[in-house]
Amino acid sequence: MKTTLSIIKADTGSIGGHNRPSDVMLAKAKEAMGVAVKSGLLTDARVTFTGDDIALLMIHDKGTDNPDIHKLAWDTFVATTAIAKSQGLYGAGQDLLKDAFSGNVRGMGPGSAEIELEERPAEPFVVFAADKCGPGVFNYPFFCSFADPFHNAGLLLAPEMRGGFTFNIMDVNYTEGDRVISLKVPCDYYDVATLLRDPNHYVIESIVENAGGLTAAVASTSRLHNIAGKYVGKDDPVAIVRTQKSFPDTGEITSPWSLAHYVLGNNRGSHHVAVMPVKQNTIISYFDGPTIVTAAGYCVHEGKLTEAVDIFDQPFWDMIREKASQKTLEMRRQGFFNPAMGPQDEMEYTGVMENLKRLDEKFVVRKK
Repeated sequence: MKTTLSIIKADTGSIGGHNRPSDVMLAKAKEAMGVAVKSGLLTDARVTFTGDDIALLMIHDKGTDNPDIHKLAWDTFVATTAIAKSQGLYGAGQDLLKDAFSGNVRGMGPGSAEIELEERPAEPFVVFAADKCGPGVFNYPFFCSFADPFHNAGLLLAPEMRGGFTFNIMDVNYTEGDRVISLKVPCDYYDVATLLRDPNHYVIESIVENAGGLTAAVASTSRLHNIAGKYVGKDDPVAIVRTQKSFPDTGEITSPWSLAHYVLGNNRGSHHVAVMPVKQNTIISYFDGPTIVTAAGYCVHEGKLTEAVDIFDQPFWDMIREKASQKTLEMRRQGFFNPAMGPQDEMEYTGVMENLKRLDEKFVVRKK
């Protein structure tokens, strides 16, 4: 049967600053999902939080970009925003950047990723949710998982993956529409690397297996400052990755996260820090961070989800969290000096540009 997996996430308010949504907000989101399942709009749903973001995992048969599904998510976030305002929480409705729903949450603030699939007899997948970073957080790990045999042994050992994968990459700095390019590995390997090396400009939108044309992974690509025209918070992306058989297995999907790679995010979205893989429902704490990512594994069968397995809740990842902490602290010791703080093109929507403009007027050119 055809099933659609939709994950939509937004920051609609949090306790004590950028930490976590309130229990009342989460209860409201779960209530909305329960009503939608009971009415038949959804076949199943789960509600989690990552840092200060609420994530709605919705299972249905309506296909991607369905306005009823997206309106359900939007209305749920509007309701949790109202609760956040009533509780006096910080950043109430922060990621809701438009006044009225227009048929799809893309371009309105929330991050969304969706896959419509024909269910396999066993259909495992992993949902990633990140906080305090941009959508380029997935560039390094997804490239390694789908193109690098150092992490994906299946590229050598599994005949099903010998044909490689197509990377659909978006230029997220282009604001007139969706500017994308499709590149195949292994033949376009170096071209993919050339683009993905800049995770603030080019980001993976989706990955498709070459042999059968099945979608293997999707990620949200929204950049909030391009929508709002000013800094309103980091983009805090989500992704769905199918696993096993003709796709990398779950271990190959998670292997690259052991690097605790550096990304731009953290405090005011303006600092490079190491990504910390954390357990489900983890809060934000250090320097409005660090950048965190959660991974929940599921199987779906006839539109119904199993319970989640918390991928990063395993002793191995305790060591990686320690490494991420050390890498972040070392970078933070450099304070505001590059590359600890983001490059100037990423400061365009912050007060730094106003300061530079003011100071520029005071420069003088010395006469010889």
